[in-house]
Amino acid sequence: MATSLAEIRAKLQASENRGTGGNSQGGGDNAIYAHWNIKEGDTAKLRFLPDANTDNTFFWVERNMINLPFAGVKGSADSKPVVVQVPCVEMWGEACPILAEVRTWFKDPSLEDMGRKYWKKKSYLFQGFVRENPITDDQTPENPIRRFIISPQIFNLIKAALLDPELENLPTDYQGGLDFIITKTSKGGYADYSTSKWSRKESALDATESGAIEQYGLHNLSDFLPKKPSEVELKVMKEMFEASVDGQAYDSERWGNYYRPRGVQVVTSSAPAQETAESKPTAEATTAPAVEAPKVEETTAEATPTAPVETPAGESGNKRAEDILAMIRNRKS
Repeated sequence: MATSLAEIRAKLQASENRGTGGNSQGGGDNAIYAHWNIKEGDTAKLRFLPDANTDNTFFWVERNMINLPFAGVKGSADSKPVVVQVPCVEMWGEACPILAEVRTWFKDPSLEDMGRKYWKKKSYLFQGFVRENPITDDQTPENPIRRFIISPQIFNLIKAALLDPELENLPTDYQGGLDFIITKTSKGGYADYSTSKWSRKESALDATESGAIEQYGLHNLSDFLPKKPSEVELKVMKEMFEASVDGQAYDSERWGNYYRPRGVQVVTSSAPAQETAESKPTAEATTAPAVEAPKVEETTAEATPTAPVETPAGESGNKRAEDILAMIRNRKS
C-alpha cells in the first residue's frame, strides 16, 4: 500500500518509461458494482479505497484475461458458440504460451484481426464505496465495500490525474480524498466513458463508511484475481487455444476439469486431458471468474495494429476465415 502520492507517481512513471522503451474469483453476491449498466447520460460517484495488501503500491491490481471462442460444446446438438476465459500468465510476470504465438501474427497484416481476437483483454480491479448510484435495481450488499472492474479507457483517466502535479493528496485518503465520477455516453454505437473525471472537491468519509471499513476491513485485491495456472493447466490452455483457432467445439470431457465456458453447464471427466498432462492435475477444477464484466479495450504489446483488412467483394466470411486458418497452420509447419 502506498503511503504517499509521490510513491504512486514514481512507480507509474517508471512503468510508463518501461512501456515506451520496448516492448478469481467472482463471488456469488453483488459485491462487484456493474457501472457499465448505468444509462447513457447518467453518472455514478465512486470513492476508491486502498488495497489491504501493504506490498501493493497502487490501490488497484491489473487483470489480464484471454478469450477463447468455440463453435459450440461438443456433443450438444443445439449448442451455441461459447467463450472460455483463461488467465494470461503475464499477470505474474511470466511468458504466456498463447501470446507467444499471437505476437507473430501482427507481423502479417492479413492476420492482425485474428491477433486482436486472441490478444489479452486488460482490466483493473479496484474497491471502494458507491456514493451516488443511478442504477435503480442495484442492491448494496451487507458489506458496502464494493469491487470495481475498470476498463483501460477509464483507467487511463484515473492514471493521468494521479500524475498531475496539482493533485496534492492521495484520492484514497480517508479525510482529504477525492471521488471519481463515471459518466456514460456513447460514441460510434459503443459506450464511451471519456468524460469521466475526478471530483474537484475533497471530502472525508462519513461515519457509515468509516464504520464499514472498521467492521469488514479492506479487501486484498489480489485474492480476486484468477488462480495462477499450473504447468498442466498451461498445456491445457495452449491446447484449447489451438482448438479454438481451428474452429473446433469445446470438449468438456477433455477440458472441463480445468476451464469451462461461463454460464454453461458441462459434464466433466475425472480423467486428465489427453496428450497434455504429464502429471496429475490439481484436484480443484479451475474456472474463469464468474463475473459479467464490461467489454474492455484490446491492447497489443510489440505491434501496433493497422486498420482491419477488408474482405474482397464476393468473398464469403467463412472462406476468409478458412484462408486465415490455413495461413496460421502453414506458419506453424
